[in-house]
Amino acid sequence: MSHSLKNLKLKIWRQKGPEDKGRFETYDIPEISDEASFLEMLDILNERLITDNTEPVSFDHDCREGICGTCSLMINGQAHGPQRASATCQLHMRTFKSGDEIVIEPWRASAFPIIKDLMVDRSAFDRIIESGGFITAATGGAPDANLIPIPKPVADAAMDSAACIGCGACVAACPNGAANLFTAAKLTHLNLLPQGQAERFKRSEAMVETMDSYFGSCTNHGECEAACPKEISVDVIAMMNSDYRKAKITNRKTLSRT
Repeated sequence: MSHSLKNLKLKIWRQKGPEDKGRFETYDIPEISDEASFLEMLDILNERLITDNTEPVSFDHDCREGICGTCSLMINGQAHGPQRASATCQLHMRTFKSGDEIVIEPWRASAFPIIKDLMVDRSAFDRIIESGGFITAATGGAPDANLIPIPKPVADAAMDSAACIGCGACVAACPNGAANLFTAAKLTHLNLLPQGQAERFKRSEAMVETMDSYFGSCTNHGECEAACPKEISVDVIAMMNSDYRKAKITNRKTLSRT
């Protein structure tokens, strides 16, 4: 079975380092198969650049299966490209037409400084997780799977939130550079489950306030949900806000008793 071949023009952001000014450079990609993934297309470009003794384009990638979240690219102004509910690595060249110009940029957010070319530093997400994205559990053998019964609707909702891959598309798409969808997904995953109840309000206060120290404020544009490759609902933000308000009261009462 033959595959269609396309001739494309790429307009790629190149930046040597965080202090470099950066600029767009244009590359022609002839006869790329429509079966190639977007990252495979960049691999082909880099092979050609290396052959020509030119610095290849730096970009993040790992699993290439839509799981790890590292393939963070703005493609024609859209986080992860025009295909809904998919990461960049799941985007294929059949999405584009021969003769198209494709503009490729890194995430544009002050909390995600550019490292090089299309790579950004997303360690601000790590700071949020470090502040409370975990539960305290006794050490020892693993408990039986059915030791703590969890209603199916609760388990399903927690799993929906746990689907977040931490790619940062929500931040890149948000006009304010807010990380509310990411933080809310991580909070909701733990706050819904019985194992997460002991530290629920301490966790909520710590993670939200760490988020606020790095990212912009949510003003309900909804771009985060539209850009999310796992289609996480903005409903989790409402739950996060509710838990944060309760946390300020609960944690204050706890402090007053100590």
